Parts: sequence; structure tokens; C-alpha cells
Amino acid sequence: MTAGLGVMSPTRTTRIGTIDRPQTHDPRNQAPMITTTREPVGSATPDVTIIGANDSRQNRTREMQLIPEALARAHMHDRLREAEEGRQAVRLVAARRMQRRAERASMRARRALAMAVMH
Repeated sequence: MTAGLGVMSPTRTTRIGTIDRPQTHDPRNQAPMITTTREPVGSATPDVTIIGANDSRQNRTREMQLIPEALARAHMHDRLREAEEGRQAVRLVAARRMQRRAERASMRARRALAMAVMH
């Protein structure tokens, strides 16, 4: 290994890929992500096989394409619920108004009856 002067001779070392510079960009050749023992069971996705890498990647992109649709559906559900609550509030106000009107009409009728009985 060492040349005559104690200097290391150049040897080919295998470099492990990093996040910024992966060893390969092909998902089939990448090592699966291994969960640490500190994580609770079921907190991370299980290790994927070579076939599973492509499937999970396609599934993720499909899910990501459906995110705006799901978000729009959630917003529409919220707007419908708010509109229904608004309609209930309007119906309640109208019902109370009609109840007060009926009570006033009842009082007028009782007064009129009392006046008729007294005379």
C-alpha cells in the first residue's frame, strides 16, 4: 500500500452516496430506507422491495396529483356546511319573528274578548 516514501498509494475506494449526491438515481438500485429502533412500530412505511419502489413512487405521484381535488372537495364540504348553518339561522330568526307576531295577535284577541265580555 505504501510507496517508497510512506505515502499512501492511490486505491479505488467505494464511495457511499449522500443525500445531495446519491450513488445512483435509479430507485431500483437504491438501498431501502431502514427504520431506526427508536421509532415506535408502524410509525414509518415498511421497507420496499425492488418492485415496490416503482409502485410506491407511482402511487405517491398519483396521490400528489389528487391532492388539489381532495382539497377542493374539503373546501366545498366546508362551504356547504356553512351555508346550511346560515340557512338554519335564518329559519330560526323567521320562526322567532312569527312566534312574537302570533303572541301579539293572541294578546289582542284576549283583550278584545275581555272588552266584549265586560260591556
